[in-house]
This record gives sequence, C-alpha cells and structure tokens, in this order.
Amino acid sequence: MPRAGLTRARLIEAAVKVADEHGFDALTLAALSRQFDVKLASLYAHVKNLDDLKSGVALYALAELADRVDEAIAGRAGADALFALADVHRRFAREHPGLFTAARYRIDAADAAASGGARLSRASHAILRGYPLSEDDRVHAIRLLGSFFLGFSLLEMAGSFSHSQPDTDTSWLRSLHALDGLLKAWATNIPSTLAN
Repeated sequence: MPRAGLTRARLIEAAVKVADEHGFDALTLAALSRQFDVKLASLYAHVKNLDDLKSGVALYALAELADRVDEAIAGRAGADALFALADVHRRFAREHPGLFTAARYRIDAADAAASGGARLSRASHAILRGYPLSEDDRVHAIRLLGSFFLGFSLLEMAGSFSHSQPDTDTSWLRSLHALDGLLKAWATNIPSTLAN
C-alpha cells in the first residue's frame, strides 16, 4: 500500500535534487528509500523500476530546458536567436549538471514525442528557418548544433579548457560566430553519402 504523502511527483522532485547534487549516475531507488525513510518496496507503488524513475527525471530536465529556451529566444531571430539558444544550453549544463546528463537519457518514443525534447526540436527548427536551409538540411544543422552544445559543455565541465588561453568565453563566442557563418553559407550540393 502506498505510504501517505508519498507520490510519484515527490519522488521525481527528490530524484532531481539527488541528480544535481550527486550526479545522475548516483541516482538509485535505495538512496530515495533512505531519504523518505521507507522500505524500498514502497517505492514500487509509484515507479516501476530505476529506469522509470530516471525517465521521469529526464522528462523533467527536458521540460525545464525547453522552458528556458522558449523564454530566451522569444522575439529573436537569426544569429541573435542562435546565440540565445546556445547560451541556454551552456548555462543549463553549468547550473544543473545532473539534469544536463538526465536530458540525454534514452526515453521511449511516445514519451519523447510529448516531451520537452520535442519542444526543443521545434524551437531549433524555428530558429533555423532564418537561414537558407532546406527542411532536411535543418535536421542536419540541428544535429551539428546539438553536437557542439554538448561537446563544448562536457569538455568545459571536465576542466579540459582550464589550462590554456584565451579564455573559454572567447572560444564560445568565436565558435558561435563560425556556426552562424556556416549556416548562412550552407552548401546544398553536398552528396548524401561519402565516396569510398
């Protein structure tokens, strides 16, 4: 029987805090059962298993990131919107490292389609409509941008840029200007497969 006051929402909220304070990989059902001072079996009235719990945290993370992106890009276009989109991702990684990791957790297709991830994709498509890209090329460009946001943030969080000059803010800005230039001059006659 579910313990009074213990709900799925409360479990997800607690899991979000654990993820940000100790890392998404440190999130376990046992840790949550200790936090709520209940037997581990009591949690199964609210979550199926650890994957279900982590999926809940991932959905929370995607919704939070999507809310921030929507607010940041409202009324912006072109490079201004692109830079705002990028800055939100970088700040989110710095401020919420556990949720940044959770946002990349694999969730099922139905949940993904209704998640903040779908909103993020729509926002990215909207921004890229300001560049000379076909619909297919917008997908390629979104993958490129996502790879840059993720890669730069992961390297920065790991301290990989800490021992060299110039400062990382300059590198970030130069990279964003380069991406803006690339998107403005996107080549449309590139073959769809690489030659052997």
